[in-house]
Amino acid sequence: MSQYLLPLHIIFVVTWFAGLFYIVRLFVYHTEAEKKPEPEKTILQTQYKIMERRLWFGITWPSAILTYALGFGLIYTRYGWEIPAWLLIKLCFVFGLTLYQLQNHVIFSKLQKDKITWSSNQLRMWNELATIFLVAIVFIVTLQNTISFLWGVVGILLFGFMLWGAIAIYKKARAKNEDGPSQPPR
Repeated sequence: MSQYLLPLHIIFVVTWFAGLFYIVRLFVYHTEAEKKPEPEKTILQTQYKIMERRLWFGITWPSAILTYALGFGLIYTRYGWEIPAWLLIKLCFVFGLTLYQLQNHVIFSKLQKDKITWSSNQLRMWNELATIFLVAIVFIVTLQNTISFLWGVVGILLFGFMLWGAIAIYKKARAKNEDGPSQPPR
């Protein structure tokens, strides 16, 4: 039975991350629908609420719970109470990811009540935090003791700055495209 824990754990990690990535994209679209004229605004936001609820309670939360259950099962069967340092570091990032999910739940709850408190640009930046968690966790698990903690932190920070820089470039390009083509001087 224990040989099935790892593949099942990986499957639910993947579906958990898929849910986290997609839910924030839905939040972005939901927020941007606020600027649409009626009845388009109401139609879109009603549809986004349905999609968000189905994703959140049908995939994301169940995947998170199963990831935790299978992960703790793996830890117990492989290490007992002697947990290696790399795994403790990974668990710290998983805890951070869980805090990220809880904040997403706050955003979700507000949007379900038609309370928009984040801009679409803030949500785009927020969405990249899940990517940083994913990269950190994968590197910690695959490299374990072969990478120093200091270099790992430096790499994760550099990766995060690159992501946020890419978002800033995207934001400028999008703003330029929304302004439309410039008219030649007459």
